[in-house]
Amino acid sequence: MINSVLLLALGVFVLVYWRWSMIQHSIWKRKYHAHGLSRNDKAVLLKYMSIYRHMTDKDRASLERHIVWFLGEKRILGRDGLKVNRAMELVVAADACLLVLNKPWPLYPNVKEVLLYPSSYYVPHTSKDGAGLVNYHTSIRQGESWPGGTLVLSWHDVLEGNRLPGDGHNLVFHEFAHQLDQQTGQTNGTPALISREQYTHWAKVFQRAYSNLKSHVAYQMPHVIHSYGATNEAEFFAVVTETFIEKPAELKSYDPELFSLLCQYYQFNPSDWAKSFE
Repeated sequence: MINSVLLLALGVFVLVYWRWSMIQHSIWKRKYHAHGLSRNDKAVLLKYMSIYRHMTDKDRASLERHIVWFLGEKRILGRDGLKVNRAMELVVAADACLLVLNKPWPLYPNVKEVLLYPSSYYVPHTSKDGAGLVNYHTSIRQGESWPGGTLVLSWHDVLEGNRLPGDGHNLVFHEFAHQLDQQTGQTNGTPALISREQYTHWAKVFQRAYSNLKSHVAYQMPHVIHSYGATNEAEFFAVVTETFIEKPAELKSYDPELFSLLCQYYQFNPSDWAKSFE
């Protein structure tokens, strides 16, 4: 009798394990089916997010569904006395969800919380010199993306990224691109892809574009991608994501192969929203 119960329990466990994704989607569909953004929510996005104003109805509806899911599943918490309100949550969620506009739930499966500071914040560091002496110092940061599922953002810089939508800088795009990169378990500028062929093609185009940027920066040649992208492969992916969304025409002209690669990965063409930046 006990063996039969154990076998039944094992069978149920295996079935739930293999069907967990389908079960999750069914739960989320029931949970969020009747939920949507209010008129006030949409007014906030129209005011603060230029891309939202110029999206097609289909893209806007997809973004809104993702925002509802994101705000239902992730925590956005204030730090250093910052009180997070609904408008702030909407702006962060909208920017984050834009990157995964045409991807299915769960979005950013590793992300648990977003910590918002009022502005740039200090981070303490320790280091050892050649003699073994420990040095204490601090650095000023605007944002961070931790592999453990926490993102840290400066609210001032989040607003600036949306206030100047065509400058190629958006803190939320940058840090959430790091999260996409980190989904593979590594932070190396290569996000999760579907096939070996895609990884091969990505490596070829990405490494060529990254090497070009490093050369252009070193020799002070013109480049569309911000020079911070030459720091390493992970920063290149985050920076080029900002460029791709905010300066699509310039990036396409500068490196059409890289632009095409990013269109394939992100599954949208930001040129469709070019009026956002006029």
